[in-house]
Amino acid sequence: MGTGFHIENFGCRAARADGEAIAAQLRGEGILERQPIAAEVVIVNTCSVTAEADREARAFIRRANRQNPAAKIVVTGCYAQRAPAELAGLAGVAAVVGNSHKAFAPEIALGLLGRFARPDKEARSSLIVSVQELLAGSDSALVLADDSFAHSFLEVSQVLPGAQTRPNLKIQEGCGNRCSFCVIPQTRGSSRSLPAANVMQQVAGFVASGGKELVFSGINLGRWGRDISTGPGEERRSLAGLVLRIIEQTELPRLRLSSIEPMDWDAELIALMAEFGGTRLARHAHLPLQSGADAVLRRMHRRYRPWHYADKVDALARAAGPALTVGADIMVGFPGETDTEFEETVALVQALPFGYLHLFPFSARPGTQAWALHKEKPVAPQAVQERMATLRALAAEKSRMHRERFVGKELDAITLNTPEGQASRGRTAALTENFLQVELVGRSEANRLVRVRVDGLNAEGALLAAEVKMAAELPASAAAD
Repeated sequence: MGTGFHIENFGCRAARADGEAIAAQLRGEGILERQPIAAEVVIVNTCSVTAEADREARAFIRRANRQNPAAKIVVTGCYAQRAPAELAGLAGVAAVVGNSHKAFAPEIALGLLGRFARPDKEARSSLIVSVQELLAGSDSALVLADDSFAHSFLEVSQVLPGAQTRPNLKIQEGCGNRCSFCVIPQTRGSSRSLPAANVMQQVAGFVASGGKELVFSGINLGRWGRDISTGPGEERRSLAGLVLRIIEQTELPRLRLSSIEPMDWDAELIALMAEFGGTRLARHAHLPLQSGADAVLRRMHRRYRPWHYADKVDALARAAGPALTVGADIMVGFPGETDTEFEETVALVQALPFGYLHLFPFSARPGTQAWALHKEKPVAPQAVQERMATLRALAAEKSRMHRERFVGKELDAITLNTPEGQASRGRTAALTENFLQVELVGRSEANRLVRVRVDGLNAEGALLAAEVKMAAELPASAAAD
């Protein structure tokens, strides 16, 4: 078996960005990516937002060890931070690297492969004991996790278009909110920002390499810059300021913002959507909702009320126009959620122009306030299932109605790496500027900005479209208004 690694990512865009950064560093050392059954090192980048996420990670670790007993497994991410000892006890696990030490994950993987960083490279480890010594002669798993989060930001390799046509650049880490159901402050620490100079360097490198669309991600993306100290007379750092700087100082064709908390969509950021939405800024806004009931939001310790949320969506819709795609996360079955409170959520969803919803049943996480609430006032599993089914049906209907609005219209899109089955039918996968999946008639290489005409929906509900011409050939204007 040749030297190689496999990385399996679970969880959110920010977690996936971590995984992409680890993989990029290993590829930079000449290590080949392989399937789990053929890899010497298998890296499992975990999520721990729900009990199901924990279960999926454990199941993958056990399966990887069963199929490839010789592989050395490195577990990192949120689950590794929350319960390192639990993971260290699983068969095949050689190292558990919490988010607090995620910067060392590539180095540890290299050590397990016997491929320590080249002597001519700048030393990347500030560990008191070298990785070689930590890994040598021990039958137990190496565990690195604490609550200081001093080594949580990965060394960011240059983000490039490749396996991910639209790669994620994580510019913010951690969260300062204290939602009663969430373990993120425990597993990722307080909010921290990637310095603006690093961000600008990444964007410039991405553009120089031919990148067309870059996605900014973060655990609490809207808080970018608030932890960065400024000198006398300097303006406070903000996400809106960073976005404007990118638009004014780089040639990035399209920037997409991932999930942003409702109250972090401030007037400046919404104004940028009005000015640049549909050209340099994707008309796509994901605002976590969680519940449409005021009483539930209060128990969740969310920092907005349903009417605040509706006002933000309305402001965004007025700024970006009818082509805006709005998405949200909704949690079902939070402790004490009554039928009336659930109906309030249904009513709010019906009233707002959602293009898609991410739905989750409540999962009690140890160490959170909602853990105790769940013991006092759990929602019956049958009620949760019924409510999930109701919202799934409503979400499907709203998503279909949103997509059908674009039939007969033209939209800008980017071509993606097309799955083999789709390519064999002479089709190309694409994504519109406003975040709608497209099946494009004809074959095309990935990473092209194209203008498409929507002719209908395919069997899976994606837009069925034909290319009109390269988007770059067209004047900069908002489509489908």
